[in-house]
Amino acid sequence: MQNNHGGPRSGAGRKKGSSVYGESTRAIRVPESLIPTVRQLLDHRKQHPSLEKTMTDSFLHPAQNPSPLACPLFTGKVAAGFPSPADDHIEKTLDLNELLISKPTATFFVRAEGESMLGAGIHPNDILVVDRSLEAVPGKIVICAVNGELTVKRLIQRHEQLILASENSDYPDILIREDFDLVIWGVVTNVIHAL
Repeated sequence: MQNNHGGPRSGAGRKKGSSVYGESTRAIRVPESLIPTVRQLLDHRKQHPSLEKTMTDSFLHPAQNPSPLACPLFTGKVAAGFPSPADDHIEKTLDLNELLISKPTATFFVRAEGESMLGAGIHPNDILVVDRSLEAVPGKIVICAVNGELTVKRLIQRHEQLILASENSDYPDILIREDFDLVIWGVVTNVIHAL
């Protein structure tokens, strides 16, 4: 007698690449706090499939278990000189992971493009540290997609109007209208800027 229960069945299931994303999918476990963010990202990806290359090229994620990188932190502040490298001037060691990333599972990095945020100290090719767990309130610098286009701007509110403001007078602000497709991906917490 042949058992017809369980196991793979010939021709069963979805055909490879037939999902709404045009490729195979895989079940994963996601922390409950990130479920709304992941759903929002997937919905946005369905509506704007052209963002895939931008996301792949631009977004980086921190290592889940980074090795501590302890660098000396000198007690004196430097105005126009340099601290003595003597050990008695070292206050403590500083781990850049701890300094820049408060919530690793909610953090990603993205490289800035363009000059619209020069006034906020964000230059082309700077790396922005973005925290998805922070609330995007007026005054914060945010990473968002507006009608499928990724941008970094300062979120401000004038009267009842939300605005994505540039920090460079050569670039216009974006007034958020009801018909806009706006997805805020996170709040910028730090900028890594090479000199």
